[in-house]
Formats: sequence, C-alpha cells, structure tokens
Amino acid sequence: MLLQLNNIFKWVNAGGQRTFLLKDINLTVKEGEFISIMGPSGSGKTTLLNVIGMLDGFNEGEYHFMDESVHQLKEKHRANLYKEYIGFVFQAYHLIDELTVYENIETPLLYKKFKSAERKALVADMLDRFNIVGKKDLFPEQLSGGQQQLVGIARALISKPKLILADEPTGNLNSKQGEEIMELFKQLNEEGVTILQVTHSEKNAAYGSRIIELLDGRKVSL
Repeated sequence: MLLQLNNIFKWVNAGGQRTFLLKDINLTVKEGEFISIMGPSGSGKTTLLNVIGMLDGFNEGEYHFMDESVHQLKEKHRANLYKEYIGFVFQAYHLIDELTVYENIETPLLYKKFKSAERKALVADMLDRFNIVGKKDLFPEQLSGGQQQLVGIARALISKPKLILADEPTGNLNSKQGEEIMELFKQLNEEGVTILQVTHSEKNAAYGSRIIELLDGRKVSL
C-alpha cells in the first residue's frame, strides 16, 4: 500500500457559505499503479492531486502515505516526505525563472544533499534523455512551452520519486511531444514508479490501469 485517503473533505468558507472542493473521498493506491483522474473543470481533480502531494491540506479525514499519518505530521516532516518520495509535473511548469535549465533540473537533488559529481551525472543523464543538452544554459523564458514542460518533467524525475503526480502533463505540448511524454510515463511505470495523472484526454487516460472520475468534488463510480 503506497497511500490511502479516508473520508477526505476539503472546503472553503465564503460569504457564510461552505463550498466543498472535495467530498468524502476514499482512495487506495497500491505501489506500481498508474491511475488517471478525470472529470469536468472544477470537479476537484487538481485539488485532489495537491492533497495527495501534500501541497494542500484538508479539513476532515485521514491520509496515510507509506505508513505515515500525514494528517498528524508537522509541516516540516510533511515537506521532507514529499521532497523524498514525490515528483510533481505541473501544467504551468513552475520552473524557477532565475535559474538555467541545468539548475532547474538539479534543484531536487540539492534538497536531498547529493554530492556534486553525482548531481552532474544525473543532470547530464536527464538532459540527454530529453534531448535538451543544447538548452542547458538557457533560462525558462528562452524556451518554448513544450521545452519548458520537458524541463519540468526532467526535474520531477531526477530524484527517482516513488510517486509521480502529473497535472495535465501534455496540456501544452503538440501531439508528438505529448505521445513521447506518455510513453515515457508508461516506461517509468513499468520500472515500478507509481503515477497519478489528471487529464482531459481519453487517449492519455487509457495509459492508466484504472480511471477515477470526479464530479463536484466527489468520486463517481464508473
């Protein structure tokens, strides 16, 4: 068992009204699964991903990740947990503008205190894998959307996470690049990495071994 959500509720209060973002979500993810999360805009897909990735808290319920009770952990312990085991691929890239491609990809390794020589080797491997060796000294603003997404994915993968959370990972890519990314995810999954992706694309969803549908913050059974 990699993670388990029990009766998760998340809401915001506005104008005396409680608006639910997630309602009574129960989810168990086994190690090595590839899950696609689907649903219309505003159904809670990204919120669910952020809760699983420990970027967002929740109001009620329990979250267990690798035998840790996330809902009881202090912020620092939680941050260490996701830096150690979780790789995020965002639709909006979230690259650091002031850092070069090389430095952006290297960032997760600095958190994990890798030695310099090891960092060099791992970054070189990623640059090579994504055919972006020639871009290593450029800054994000000098790249196309597709290239920025590749850098974001390389950064998510470099520290060999147990779990990859991908929010519309091919949203800004052309169809050929999108297919390459999905094939890469498939390969990583075959190597044992657990993947949860949010997608609008039926084609991308089909890469997953199961699909979870959300509507208005609830899981709807297929």
